[in-house]
Amino acid sequence: MIRFACPEMFLLILLPLLFRYLVPAAKGLHGDALRVPFLADIRRISVASGGIWGMSSAKGQNLWRLFPIILIWLLLAAAAARPQLQGEPQRLNNQGRDILLVVDISTSMLQKDFGYQGGRLSRLSAVKAVISDFIQKRADDRLGLILFGTRAYLQAPITYDKKSVGEILWNTDAGMAGDTTSIGDALGLALKTLKDSPDHDKKVIILLTDGENNDGSLSMAQTMKLAEEEGIKIYTVGVGAPNAFFTSFFGVKLGTGLDEDSLKQLAAVTKGNYFRAENTGDLLKVYQTIDKLEARAGDENFVVEITELYYWPLLLAALLSMAFVYVLKRRG
Repeated sequence: MIRFACPEMFLLILLPLLFRYLVPAAKGLHGDALRVPFLADIRRISVASGGIWGMSSAKGQNLWRLFPIILIWLLLAAAAARPQLQGEPQRLNNQGRDILLVVDISTSMLQKDFGYQGGRLSRLSAVKAVISDFIQKRADDRLGLILFGTRAYLQAPITYDKKSVGEILWNTDAGMAGDTTSIGDALGLALKTLKDSPDHDKKVIILLTDGENNDGSLSMAQTMKLAEEEGIKIYTVGVGAPNAFFTSFFGVKLGTGLDEDSLKQLAAVTKGNYFRAENTGDLLKVYQTIDKLEARAGDENFVVEITELYYWPLLLAALLSMAFVYVLKRRG
């Protein structure tokens, strides 16, 4: 679509008329005050002996003899109005959030209490499927991944390479980071990872766990204080059937249940939300809800490509001017 950046410049078209009828001629001892080198050539337009391109010298055709000058002036006014070619709006990419996924992979995540298509899935298998889908939907965001059990590990720093983040998650097995659950240490690592990101409003942590903070150096109270100071929003997701716990083959109790109170408090102090997922359907709805809550920042940002065209009328005006002067010289 063609548009003009400065349409008011078309008022220049009236400028010669204003000078002609409003400004009195300047006269003095030496004749006209303003001398134009090619004024004599222009004056030949009105002579009775001929016209610019062999036109009749009749008075009624004087306007046609002025046509080249009028056209050149119109082209100059059009160039001053800055014609532009406006392209189609294009969505801006990579304008989203920094989202850090913090996933519990302690041994208790092996518990098969998630129903799926008539069968039973382990908690971790259901989490992998749902989070992988969530990752692919966040097209404009940078994502990172922290896996934790007894210890917390940054497996994928904040990156646009979502394919790699998904592959790392799929290749994860429960128990790789230890049997116990260090939620505090995992969140401490997450806060440290996001600390240097420039925009606080675009930092998000999504914590998923099926247990309580029963190991590590940071307590939940300390973690809450750190999270509140950093001002990073945290969504907490508790998974597993109600009152479920996992027992190893040796009869050792590895999980004591979900600490919902601490997860709710953590979400509240960071202005996030707490979600409970007792089955695969619940877990899917949780991440669909988070996806809507954390709207992609780039979805409503568009850029329009503008191509300047002013040089076309300017070039045409220059060519016509040269042709006009050349013809006058030839007929002179």
